[in-house]
Amino acid sequence: MNVYEVLRRPLVTEKSTRLAEGNKYVFEVDKRASKDQIKQAVEVAFKVDVTGVNIVHVPGETKRAGRREIRRSAWKKAVVTLKAGDKIQYFEGV
Repeated sequence: MNVYEVLRRPLVTEKSTRLAEGNKYVFEVDKRASKDQIKQAVEVAFKVDVTGVNIVHVPGETKRAGRREIRRSAWKKAVVTLKAGDKIQYFEGV
């Protein structure tokens, strides 16, 4: 898998904003990506040192639209911890 296929998008929520103060950043990643691939992708894309990666599998939700039930697909998110002093400029000022 290519390094740039691993990271889908950054997740900007209230919780992820609070985590960013402690050098932790949250991304939606490809379902097939491993911790090592996520670490390498963040280091190459943002030129920072990653000290840890935690992965969460988010199950798909069932939504109702009248009588129909619609199933959203499952996805994977990663919480990436950076070395002290490193920051990702993409998240600054959001």
